[in-house]
Amino acid sequence: MEIQKFSYDNVIVKKFAYATIIWGIVGMTVGLIAALQLAFPQFFNDHLSVKYISFGRIRPLHTNAVIFAFVGNAIFTGVYYSLQRLLKARMWSGALSNINFWGWQFIIVCAAITLPLGYTTSKEYAELEWWIDILITLMWVVFGLNMFMTIIKRRVKHLYVAIWFYIATFVTVAMLHIFNSFEIPVSFMKSYSWYAGVQDALVQWWYGHNAVAFFLTTPFLGLMYYFVPKAANRPVYSYRLSIIHFWALIFIYIWAGPHHLLYTALPDWAQSLGVVFSVMLIAPSWGGMLNGLLTLRGAWDRVRDDVTLKFMVVALTAYGMATFEGPLLSLKNVNMIGHYTDWIIAHVHVGGLGWNGMLTFGMLYWLYPKLWQTKLYSKSLANTHFWIATLGIILYAIPMYVAGFMQGLMWRQFAADGTLMYKDFLETVTELKPYYILRSLGGLLYISGVVLMAYNLIKTARSGSFLRNEEAEAPALAKSSGGRKKGEYWHKSIERKPIRMLVISLIVVAVGGIIEIIPTIIVKTNVPTISTVKPYTPLELEGRDIYIREGCNNCHSQMIRPLRFETDRYGEYSKAGEFVYDHPFLWGSKRTGPDLAREGGLRSNQWHYSHMIMPKEVSANSIMPAYAWMAEDDLDISLTERKITVMRQLGVPYPEGYEKQAVADLKVQAQEIAADIVNNMSKNPTQEKIDDLAKKDIVALIAYLQRLGTDIKAVEVEENVEQTAPAAE
Repeated sequence: MEIQKFSYDNVIVKKFAYATIIWGIVGMTVGLIAALQLAFPQFFNDHLSVKYISFGRIRPLHTNAVIFAFVGNAIFTGVYYSLQRLLKARMWSGALSNINFWGWQFIIVCAAITLPLGYTTSKEYAELEWWIDILITLMWVVFGLNMFMTIIKRRVKHLYVAIWFYIATFVTVAMLHIFNSFEIPVSFMKSYSWYAGVQDALVQWWYGHNAVAFFLTTPFLGLMYYFVPKAANRPVYSYRLSIIHFWALIFIYIWAGPHHLLYTALPDWAQSLGVVFSVMLIAPSWGGMLNGLLTLRGAWDRVRDDVTLKFMVVALTAYGMATFEGPLLSLKNVNMIGHYTDWIIAHVHVGGLGWNGMLTFGMLYWLYPKLWQTKLYSKSLANTHFWIATLGIILYAIPMYVAGFMQGLMWRQFAADGTLMYKDFLETVTELKPYYILRSLGGLLYISGVVLMAYNLIKTARSGSFLRNEEAEAPALAKSSGGRKKGEYWHKSIERKPIRMLVISLIVVAVGGIIEIIPTIIVKTNVPTISTVKPYTPLELEGRDIYIREGCNNCHSQMIRPLRFETDRYGEYSKAGEFVYDHPFLWGSKRTGPDLAREGGLRSNQWHYSHMIMPKEVSANSIMPAYAWMAEDDLDISLTERKITVMRQLGVPYPEGYEKQAVADLKVQAQEIAADIVNNMSKNPTQEKIDDLAKKDIVALIAYLQRLGTDIKAVEVEENVEQTAPAAE
């Protein structure tokens, strides 16, 4: 048998490892700033200087930096290291590896620049604009091509379980990203989602839930299946359990997205499918967790002394907690309490800090001594990091759980006379401040541990000698006759054929999406229209874009659930037909502030103006940031005509040629709102003041806020007219 000599490329692993640490510190720092803004709102707000770090703008920066920069680079670090060794082959193309690295870092830099500037699509975990989406697609194809060509030239017949998860990650993320990113560009920095309203919400949470599943979970399960046995020096507990875990997980996970939309305007059948498959998810998820933990059987004594194993045990435990809680939150009676509250924030961070973070730290502590051919600089510092990080997770999660329970229960609390006990939403916010402070302390501890790790690993690298090309040898792969051999376990024939595994994986994950999404898009009865719902006026459309730019949907929902405590507080529950012209939808997923679905006409233009400029004076104890720059910045109407054109292309029924009239109509409506504000606020109203205010961003935003929910009020008027009209003779 021919023995072939080759080497592993460690340089690309080192690059991604460095990027993981750097972006981890950056992303978590942004998250800490966002947490402090809620804990100490007076310190951060009410100044023009905070425009680019206002909560609405940096919250998506935090999520993107942590998910795609920190976790994304960690995935590439682990995959590029483990894939070569599992396949006994060097990466197929060093050039593609470097394109993958530098291209991914360029995408992250683009996100770090565009999001604080307000260039966002508003869709959670998919906020980046259209041309960045194209770059992500290209880099993902580069990664996938390099991975598959390496698999094809492998020297190992069967693919190890970790590689199954890498393959499923590649095909599913590609499918999710492409379908969720269908949008029509308005300009280089602005686009509108191809989907509208209910369809957009379903596609987004099909993507959003499965971005968690197939970017934050499946690749990390692959890393777990490689690094836990390596660190423990023991084989995986059960090969057959890993098969059940893999196929059941990727099939069931893709169906669960609608559980993010329970009690919304999404059709009930889609919600029910999401609930059923979410509950089923606990079985494969816990199967994977137990497979990882039981791999350590007989090695528990080592866990006390091996810091890598400590991190991995906590990671697996956090994975088990998060994957139990997800199905729990998908139950309608639990979701009724938890949705829109800080409970969801706690749930997400148990997964992010506990599962992704701790497994990444354990992997890095294991990798650095290997790559630099030396011992870890300080086990004591690593152990300190472990305990700081664990305490940080506890101090973060527990206050958020308490805050979430409090919110959910206060929102639905009725007094003895049948009225809401906390009618004013702000009453439920002021009770949360101590928990926001504790959350910030937990985040500070966690990031302090990351800084400690960075110091420890840098010192480790400096004490050793980096092994650029790790020499190895293995027999050449004999040609396979294909098919299943006599007495061979059935799954072995799939493992020998990577393209077959790719195709089967794609079919398995595509089934759920096809069954849930296509009927919602094609079958018109799923989204009944409402005759009084009309397209936004040009000024309202511009105001909506400002609402998106400032990230208002990060704190305010626009979806009233058909629950008594919701309708008593906000008004008539939301209907699917209300959102048919919403590109994108803005239902929101968190209520740091009240729902705005019926905001139109409830307050005066003057109130909205004052509230945007000085919210804490208008609403005592408010934690809302001030948006003083909106009264200073002129409304950009250079794209208004193009926006109307694109909306018409998307099926919004503006009259043919209306784009030519749009700007004139915008100015008329702006004048009316500005005149109303100036006449009510100024002791000396003049036309000059009105003309000046009419040009500002804040007027457009007020126009949009005053429109919200008014179409449904028009329906009520129509019904009343019909009921009182004389019968036809």
